[in-house]
Amino acid sequence: MQRNVYFVTLPGVMSLDLTGPAEALRLSGQFSLHYIGPQPEVMMSTGLMVSHLQPLPQSLPPGSIVIIPGVAESDENFSSPVAQTACEWLHQQKSAIEAGNLRLVCICSGSLLAGQAGLLDGYQCTTHHDVIGRLREQVPAAQVKDNRIFVEDRSVLTSAGISAGIDLALHLIATHLGPQAALDVAREMVVYFRRGGDDPQLSPWLRYRNHLHPAVHRAQNLIAAEPESAWQVEDVAARAHISARHLTRLFRQHLGISVRDYHEQLRIAVAQQRLQQGSGIEKAALAAGFSSARQLRRAQERWA
Repeated sequence: MQRNVYFVTLPGVMSLDLTGPAEALRLSGQFSLHYIGPQPEVMMSTGLMVSHLQPLPQSLPPGSIVIIPGVAESDENFSSPVAQTACEWLHQQKSAIEAGNLRLVCICSGSLLAGQAGLLDGYQCTTHHDVIGRLREQVPAAQVKDNRIFVEDRSVLTSAGISAGIDLALHLIATHLGPQAALDVAREMVVYFRRGGDDPQLSPWLRYRNHLHPAVHRAQNLIAAEPESAWQVEDVAARAHISARHLTRLFRQHLGISVRDYHEQLRIAVAQQRLQQGSGIEKAALAAGFSSARQLRRAQERWA
């Protein structure tokens, strides 16, 4: 039997917050998707119109999932009369959520609207790192967690921004249909490395990219493309068209770590992804370029 999923679709809805999780759930073939809202059509963050939205239902079948995608300009769009209507409707679902008859899923800034509706009081939760301070301020009774891909607390699941919504949808698929179904969907969507809730929002793939130096980006691109390879600083520098000494200095200046440490963090991330997919530690270590599980454990201890 298909499980009903209701997307609360408001003006300014972030297109990927809506379509990313929806596509993942659709591909599983076991969820019936409904798009609801206080008005029949809205403009998405990208300027596209979403029409034929169903009205907010009087009641929901037990076992349903209610998803609140984030919106652009959440301070304005979540304070509009349309959003307040949705907020009141969401508040009416509170007892069903607390009883476990409904599951609440918030993508990105959708947590802010859920917080307004009183649905996050006493729950562990998260949101996009840009608005996490607002969530903590607006919902002091919530237990807001920093730097998480998603958080699950009883019947309430919240996630960070955009692509984390896909991670959370895959988690829902794994919960309801099993891990193999989630892996099949992840492969179909070419997001083979699925992230877990405890993974940081800013993983090693992104954490050290907040700079503008082209040579350093070239070097990072090389290492990130093949983290399992035995990169030497001299080889990376030559292909980045600078000297090894200069590359070492630039990494320290712009990233705050060495080339070797950056490479090692990417290898650890690859190994952790393999472990999440069910590989044994020895196989995961070798796939990431470590010589053994023992070497992987030592590297993990250095960055614990």
